[in-house]
Amino acid sequence: MREQIEILIKLQNIETEIGNTKVFLNSLSEKFKTLDARRNDFDQLIAEETSRLEKLKRKYRECESEVQINLAKIKKSQEKSGSIKTNKDYQAALKEIEELKKKNSQLQDGMVEDLDRIEKSEKSLAEKKAEFLRVTRQITDEKEAIQLEADQKKETLDRFDKDWTAISKTVRPDMMKKFLMVKGKGGGIAVVAVKEAVCQGCNMNIPPQLYNELQRLDSLKFCPHCQRLIYWEKRENEE
Repeated sequence: MREQIEILIKLQNIETEIGNTKVFLNSLSEKFKTLDARRNDFDQLIAEETSRLEKLKRKYRECESEVQINLAKIKKSQEKSGSIKTNKDYQAALKEIEELKKKNSQLQDGMVEDLDRIEKSEKSLAEKKAEFLRVTRQITDEKEAIQLEADQKKETLDRFDKDWTAISKTVRPDMMKKFLMVKGKGGGIAVVAVKEAVCQGCNMNIPPQLYNELQRLDSLKFCPHCQRLIYWEKRENEE
């Protein structure tokens, strides 16, 4: 019986390692997602800055085109003014020319401001792209390191699975049945140590008589509180 109990303890230790390894692998998966999200954020920033720059350039071209149209109108009005016969029509033509010139002046002032915005936007975009390249290289390096670690952990997990399969074959069927039953009810943990009369599964004290019996390792014992299989783990201050 002592040997069977020790085998169950080994199985539980392996299962604990398997669980810890799976949790660690899941954490690596989350790291991948975090890195991808970080890169996507940069993609979004660059896309927004690119869109802003395109709008500024489009606005500048539209203003430039409108200035050219107004210049053509001014030239046409000036050419017509030479053939105007009445003072009223002449004054109207001059007013139209003046309004077009004023409009062009306003447009050109805006274009100067737009050029300044375009220059700043181009600089900002260039900086973001440079930062994106730097971050992308960093993310790639981090992903490679994470993948290497994940591969190593998967190998470890595979080894644990093989060990569990091999060791489980040495357990008596009736004891394995109890082990699996308790594992299903105990949140995946079937066997826990008892240290100084305290169950490490639920942190509750077990009765003195049960604790004394537990130390003989001659039969399976269950925690009266969490119903897990328990075994005595000798401490330095215990005989």
